[in-house]
Amino acid sequence: MSTLTHLNEAGEAIMVDVGHKDATRRMALAQAVVTMSPALFDSLQNLAKGDALACARIAGIMAAKKTADLIPLCHPLALSKVEIQFEQNPVLHQIRVLARCQVTGPTGVEMEALTAASIAALTLHDMGKAVDPRIEIGQIMLLEKTGGKSGAWHRES
Repeated sequence: MSTLTHLNEAGEAIMVDVGHKDATRRMALAQAVVTMSPALFDSLQNLAKGDALACARIAGIMAAKKTADLIPLCHPLALSKVEIQFEQNPVLHQIRVLARCQVTGPTGVEMEALTAASIAALTLHDMGKAVDPRIEIGQIMLLEKTGGKSGAWHRES
């Protein structure tokens, strides 16, 4: 079984030393699913605050760039790409947020992708809460990653 990487032998929090690791091209894809009322789903594009999906996209990109400021032991990364996409499901009144981050470096971008998906979902909540305060955000998870010593990983359905 693997051990927690952000703790030393005494159980104290540490920032992992990645200085000895090779810089490789790395990618991570994460999701968050936003479930809302039919009324909010139908009116999402016409909210008084403007284009909610565009705002959520920008918020997700900004969040990915700020991940090291938000999560104490994350390394600051020079991201080469952040992409936010939305898949709308009118039957379930859901919007699936997909966040893809890329970097060439010695450590992965999983936390950046998870942060981007989470903040984009929270932005949709903020934009829609006046119409539907019961909005739910869930299923936040890493879907796949590539690069590094461990190679590719894909979540099985």
